[in-house]
Amino acid sequence: MSSADGPDPADDVVDIWTDGACIPNPGPGGWGALLRQGPHELELCGGTAETTTNNRMELMAPIEALGALKRPVTVRIHTDSTYVRNGVTSWVATWQRNGWRTSAKQPVKNEDLWRALVAATARHDVEWLWVKGHAGIEGNERADRLAARGLEEAVEAARLGDAAGS
Repeated sequence: MSSADGPDPADDVVDIWTDGACIPNPGPGGWGALLRQGPHELELCGGTAETTTNNRMELMAPIEALGALKRPVTVRIHTDSTYVRNGVTSWVATWQRNGWRTSAKQPVKNEDLWRALVAATARHDVEWLWVKGHAGIEGNERADRLAARGLEEAVEAARLGDAAGS
């Protein structure tokens, strides 16, 4: 949408809803993301049949979603993960200053994904918004279904791969 003054700045904002799933936790996992810019939508999902954790899948969703963006934009990421939101908005700066060590001098869990998330956010103006999970918020519910689909597809692909190798 544009006006006589030029493009509507709201058209350049991308809303992203993300979620992760792991059944059991730890166990196989999936991630999902819904990207919305104006009338345009993109659904992404993926997963692994290998043992992973819910926190890793929660981190994968925004990494993959941000990686799908073709140019720098303003992004609002909606997540039901306080781990991801608090980590990226509060903890990461301290971890980086401490050489990726916690305040207890222990290695940061999921350091590889935290580093990837920091890199993925670098070219965008990102706002992190926490949303209550399973509360009927349409974008969050869709991301949840995408994460479940990513998990199911990964497990099915591994099962078929195992069957083909038999």
